Amino acid sequence: MPQILLTPAQRKDHRAEAHHLNAVVMIGSGGLTAAVKKEVDAALNAHGLIKVRAQIDERVAREAIFQELTTELSAAPIQHIGKLLVLWRPIPEKEKKVSEDRMAGPREVKVLKNSSRYGQRPEVKVLRVLGNQRLTPGGTVKRAKKPQLKSLKKRSQD
Repeated sequence: MPQILLTPAQRKDHRAEAHHLNAVVMIGSGGLTAAVKKEVDAALNAHGLIKVRAQIDERVAREAIFQELTTELSAAPIQHIGKLLVLWRPIPEKEKKVSEDRMAGPREVKVLKNSSRYGQRPEVKVLRVLGNQRLTPGGTVKRAKKPQLKSLKKRSQD
């Protein structure tokens, strides 16, 4: 998988966004292992822009790790400063699961109540009605009625 190529302006924007981030993954003296690659991949999927701290003293080894991570994980190299490596990859879109059993969500309802004094404007209230609630003619919110079950006598006759 090739690494993502960015323009210098895009890299500059991502560098600015990464400034306040802390290192998410640390690479120890063991170097770049399969477990480290898996963690970096998971962090890129979750966050998109991450910092990786490499506890390796040789700059050439850090640059090799940086290049290997970007090519294998198809990420963009943003910055390598000291022992910090900044990587970016677009976050994959998650599929939304649509449940057929799902009930209706909350909705906003305007209720007009006439004033007790004549000649004044009616009072406007905005009520939030949840999926398991209903609005009565008087303007109050009540729970939806459960379907009434037949009596035992009537159920046994059917």
